[in-house]
Amino acid sequence: MKQPLRKDLEPVAASFIVKELVEPHFDPNWHFHPHYQLFLVEKGTGTRFIGDSIKPFGPGDLVFLGPNLPHLWRSDQVYFDRQLSSTPDELITRGIVVYFTEDFLGPDFFEKQEMAPLRQLLNQSRQGLEWMGATRGQTATALKNLSKQPVGFQRVISLLTLLNDLTLASDFRYLTSPGYTNTVKPAETDRMQLVHDYVLGHFPDDLSLDTVADLAGMTSPAFCRYFKARANKTFSEFVSEVRIGHACKLLMNGKLNITQISFESGFRTLSNFNRQFKDITGQTPSGYVKTYRRL
Repeated sequence: MKQPLRKDLEPVAASFIVKELVEPHFDPNWHFHPHYQLFLVEKGTGTRFIGDSIKPFGPGDLVFLGPNLPHLWRSDQVYFDRQLSSTPDELITRGIVVYFTEDFLGPDFFEKQEMAPLRQLLNQSRQGLEWMGATRGQTATALKNLSKQPVGFQRVISLLTLLNDLTLASDFRYLTSPGYTNTVKPAETDRMQLVHDYVLGHFPDDLSLDTVADLAGMTSPAFCRYFKARANKTFSEFVSEVRIGHACKLLMNGKLNITQISFESGFRTLSNFNRQFKDITGQTPSGYVKTYRRL
């Protein structure tokens, strides 16, 4: 049986949780929880789903999520097939994650005047935030230090200092669209998980709406309405973003030309690939590569 969509963390005596993750792959379940989550990817590649945002991820990916924002770091398929690899020990994922609730220092702590910048950061995180540039490296160092500290007063101070540093950083961007809200109910776990799993496993192929709707136990029109209401986008837009996310990873890898990448990502014509790539990323494939190489 699949894990419930609403994910409850194990209770701990400390005021917040810091974990170092070392796994064959990241948690493959689309889920949400009532905690704030700051997550750094140290090793591993895949596709990141946060609310209605779909982006590739790799080492250095740094994201801060507010409560009940659905998310999934889906590792590339090679991590699930690692037993078939000749070098399976290299195919692991690593990350550092911090979980805390809004009242982890008391019910009114963030309402105090001095906490206004942190309160703004917490409010912004409800839309999902990611940082780029120098902030990634600085925060990665702070998170590594935090993960080594014993539970105690200094660890609380370190977390508050880290969060305060993030309020001063300007190299961030929002992840979800301004109007996004989580309308998924915990009872709908299996249906949404089936859709995600099917698309992620078949996006290079010709996807049939009727097949996906049948998997969800719905008619095609009903499924389209259902998916749009919960994902804040149409099913075809979702598939296109998954495909373009995969294409972005292939472009960054630099081993295939653009025509090969378009077919590997599920597009049957280069013109359609170029058009959808520009619509979703705001750049041409070649322009995306130039931007990536400048980073």
